[in-house]
This record gives sequence, C-alpha cells and structure tokens, in this order.
Amino acid sequence: MPVEIGGKPESDFTNPLGLLSDCHRRIERFLGVLVRVYEQRNGGELHPEERSALENALTYFRNSAPKHTADEEDSLFPRLRKVQAALACLEKLEGDHKAASQDHETVERSGRQWLEAPLSSDQSRKLGAALKRLAALYARHIAIEDNELFPLAAQVVPDAELVAIGREMAARRRR
Repeated sequence: MPVEIGGKPESDFTNPLGLLSDCHRRIERFLGVLVRVYEQRNGGELHPEERSALENALTYFRNSAPKHTADEEDSLFPRLRKVQAALACLEKLEGDHKAASQDHETVERSGRQWLEAPLSSDQSRKLGAALKRLAALYARHIAIEDNELFPLAAQVVPDAELVAIGREMAARRRR
C-alpha cells in the first residue's frame, strides 16, 4: 500500500464503513469539479482541461456513484432496519438518494450536451440549479452518514455482517 504523507490511507473492503466514507470524499471532490467548471464557464466554451475534468466527473457519477448508493441501500441500510434509532434517519437518507438521482439526470444530460457545444442560457440555468441542489443535499447527507449513521453501524452491526457488507461491495465491483 502506498504511503500517503499527511493523509489517511483509503480503506478497503475489509472496512466497508471506512470505504463508504472514503467514497464520500470522492463524491465531494467530483461534485466540486462540476461546480467549479460550471462557475468558471457558466455553460460556455470549455478549455481542454475543463472538458476533461467535466468528462471525468460525469463518468464518476454515472459509473461509480450508483454502486455507492447500492452499497448503502442494499447492504448497509437493511442491516440497520432492526435498530429503532436508525429508522427515521434511513428514511431521510433514502429520500435524499431519490432526490439526488433526479438532479444527477439533469447534470448528466446537460453535461453531455455541454461537451458537444456551449449550453443555451436556459440549459445553463437548469444545470446550475441542479448542481446547487446537489451540493446542498450532499453536504447535509454526507454529514449525517459520516457523523451519525456510520458510527452507529460500527457499534451495532456485528463484525460478521460487516464482513458480508464488504464482500457485497466487492462483488458489485467484481473484485
């Protein structure tokens, strides 16, 4: 494993809660890229490095982010449904996933169009609104998961179940 000076090494499938939290950092990073490119160009002509950054961020949200959602909704959340203290939180988080998916569709569609040609002012406005909603949603959503749900899961989900979650996550990625 490479040494990362000043940073926390990424988790692996033996630490699924850490891996989910690491994925949050990637979500924040790629969403930040989308927001920065949008703020710099507002749907206008892209420089080559902006085009590449936009394409990479869109690819991340198209391919990797759905696996993260499945990791939570199909592997972690069902194991927490037995915990009364988690039920309201799980309902809110699942609602966030649904709301985010609508805005991700807008970002994907608009981003693909933008890679082809500058956006119209209406398209640009819709993209900006979707990115603003996603930024607010993820800030709140990730804070709840990282600071409340994952620590609760670490306390109440048996080690054997955490191992199973890690295996399920790896299987989603065919590792």
